[in-house]
Amino acid sequence: MALNKHTDQSPDAPATPSEESLRLDVSMSTRLLNSMKILEYSGHVSARLPGGDTFLVQPQNKSRAEVSSEDLLVCDLDGKVVAGTPGIKPPSEVFLHCEIYRARSDVNSIAHFHHDVTNVFTLVEDVPLLPFKNHAIRWKSGIPVHPDPAHVDDAERGRGIVKTLGPHHAMQIRAHGQIVTAETVRGVFIDSVHLVENAEAAYRAYSLGKPKPLTEEEIESFSHSFRRGHHIRKLWSYYTLGAIRDDVFPEAWTSGA
Repeated sequence: MALNKHTDQSPDAPATPSEESLRLDVSMSTRLLNSMKILEYSGHVSARLPGGDTFLVQPQNKSRAEVSSEDLLVCDLDGKVVAGTPGIKPPSEVFLHCEIYRARSDVNSIAHFHHDVTNVFTLVEDVPLLPFKNHAIRWKSGIPVHPDPAHVDDAERGRGIVKTLGPHHAMQIRAHGQIVTAETVRGVFIDSVHLVENAEAAYRAYSLGKPKPLTEEEIESFSHSFRRGHHIRKLWSYYTLGAIRDDVFPEAWTSGA
């Protein structure tokens, strides 16, 4: 079964994905994360469009379990809807997407969600979320915590998020949720899954006794053998084929341009 063509930082991938393929990837990632109880009733996945100054994001009131390619809005970096169904609003926290895309040219996709176990690490003193699983090498530089739990509902708060995120690939908002960034939509989906897996492993480790997170040397050893493009393709195939079997989305979506 052929999956839709997409850039994933591998030599055989096209340099720039089409808007059609991005719409499919955002829709599939949203439904997948919802089915895995990561996104659920709130949260959103976005994708930067070619050109860099606009992005795709789901409407505010569309169920994450039902979002489709044609539902997605096109927003500019000021949060204004420039294409989509008239009168339909973007998520109230659209500004976190706007400001991250404005500040980080390396970021082409963003996921924001509210996973309870992951969020627990923002609610206690001196218990940081550290790398406990090998795929947590993605966050070897750290997972910062933004101190303001408020919804990111204006550009100023969006710029505060950017300041906390810095050069990292994931962050937490205290008592609120998570933000994951990546170079592709499929990458942001896989990273979101791994962030939650890592948090759940850390939670169990802390509950058993003194934790032993991965050392810098161990992380470095994983880095030498880790092929990100291959890893993304492998897991995307695994999760999408399972989603077709479970009727999360139709098989036709995986053969798009």
